[in-house]
Amino acid sequence: PQFEQSSLQAVHQQRREMLSNVCSRYTRKRRLLQPDDLRHLVVDDTHGLLYCYVPKVACTNWKRVMMVLTGQGKYQDPLEIPAHEAHVPSNLRTLSEYSVPEINYRLRSYLKFVFVREPFERLVSAYRNKFTLSYNTAFHKRYGTKIIRRHRQEPSDRALERGDDVRFEEFVYYLLDPRTQQEEPFNEHWERVHSLCHPCIIHYDVVGKYETLAEDANYILQLVGADTSVKFPASSKTTRTTDDMTAQFFQDISPFYQRRLFNLYKMDYLLFNYSIPSYLRIR
Repeated sequence: PQFEQSSLQAVHQQRREMLSNVCSRYTRKRRLLQPDDLRHLVVDDTHGLLYCYVPKVACTNWKRVMMVLTGQGKYQDPLEIPAHEAHVPSNLRTLSEYSVPEINYRLRSYLKFVFVREPFERLVSAYRNKFTLSYNTAFHKRYGTKIIRRHRQEPSDRALERGDDVRFEEFVYYLLDPRTQQEEPFNEHWERVHSLCHPCIIHYDVVGKYETLAEDANYILQLVGADTSVKFPASSKTTRTTDDMTAQFFQDISPFYQRRLFNLYKMDYLLFNYSIPSYLRIR
């Protein structure tokens, strides 16, 4: 384990350096954090831990683990916690709920971590989850109807009312439409990681990756001295969005829109050292 630990330390050191280099290259002036910037930072005061959650990057399981860590023995096994319960806001405290001195103290002295994922894989995962599953009616109503109204020629009355058959191409048009972000911020499921977690202002100790989820998760739990009985749940790979699947979704997107979409998510590619996907036709 000692050797494993040190090679993992080297990996994480590299990721931090990469992040800080990109930040210094691309961010002109440091702005101050606002309370609104801290809504995604979950606090574990027992273990001195801050976790910035990113939807579609194992965040349900991480919230379950945080509930076990902060639950004073109320929960033993993360997988016994129903998924919907992990997302109930009152079950976990976020940093935005603390006073300014308390916030500063925690940012200075707690272990801070975030998990990231290949940006387009995460985007396709969000699209599949929110727009192709019949039970996500809230998303169909809230976003689907608007996307269809704006980006489909001659939509049917049924589609306008239900919003449950948004095509990936229409979703891309919606993301690139200047009106979208003028009207309201992106939904957290497709918002860029750098906008959710502010990695150029908050110095994360560990940047975990979805691609190395199990080892990064165990590394963090060891670093904070979590009880050895607390295990990060093994992921079920059955319905997972993969690179090949993502490539299929991009087949029908023209190179013009591929490039624009890449530019929209470019900072996440740079900050977290993901290479341009080989299936993109933007060379």
